[in-house]
Order: sequence, then structure tokens, then C-alpha cells
Amino acid sequence: MKSESVHPGRHETTAPAPQFTQLLSATRRGARLARLLAVEQLVAWGRPRHGGRTEDAALVVAELAANAVLHGRLEGRGFRLGLAVLPAGGLRIEVTDPRGERLPVRSRDGYGLVVVEALAAEWGVRPFPPSGKTVWAEIDAGPVG
Repeated sequence: MKSESVHPGRHETTAPAPQFTQLLSATRRGARLARLLAVEQLVAWGRPRHGGRTEDAALVVAELAANAVLHGRLEGRGFRLGLAVLPAGGLRIEVTDPRGERLPVRSRDGYGLVVVEALAAEWGVRPFPPSGKTVWAEIDAGPVG
């Protein structure tokens, strides 16, 4: 049996951090939609539509989604976009695709990860069992407005 302690007169009002997740088709249209949805979600969370961190986030989403479509695509499978507001007000962006064996690498042929490295405070990749991967990036809060 689980026991809980009750503290009269003390109320916890910590709301969960805002999150957004959407499955998208692994097509160029799906990658474009990921960027558009990310901007709309940030605006819904109170961020300005233009400038600053909203544009940084849109660029990071565009690059990670394009990589998922180009390098992480499997026939009949899509990719997942995830956004979460971090406790300090920053943003975590996650793009999950089904190709866990194809890890992101910096290439002389493209500039996608160079853009991600320039705009994100941190980024990385983690397995997404049973066979996929999630590439994530965190964008600092920056000034609002």
C-alpha cells in the first residue's frame, strides 16, 4: 500500500512544463510542417512570432526534421517532433526517427548540424528503442518579446 503524507494548509501548485508532440510524415512537406507547427506552438506559449529565440528554434527544427527525412526515413514510417519548455524558460527540441543505426554526423556536404551547433546551447542523440533515435537540442530562453 502506498502511503501519502498530507500537510494541512500547504498546496503544491507546480504545473507540468508545457509540452508538444506531433507525428509527421517523413517527407519534405512533413519537415516544413514541423517548422511551421513549432513556430505556432511557441506563439501559443507566449513567444513572439518573429525574431530571437523563435527564429532560432524554427531553424533548429527545420534542420533536425530535414535530417530525419533525408537520413532517418524508413518506408511507411514517419518522424516525431517534440517540444518542451525547460524549467529556466529555454526550449528542448526533439526529433525522433526510425533509423537508430544512422547517427548524425557533421558533413562537408551540408550545414545542418553546423546550424544546430551554432544556435543550441547543447545538442545530442539518444537511442529510441526498439530501433530509432532521438536527436535533441536545447535553446536558451533569451529575452521574451
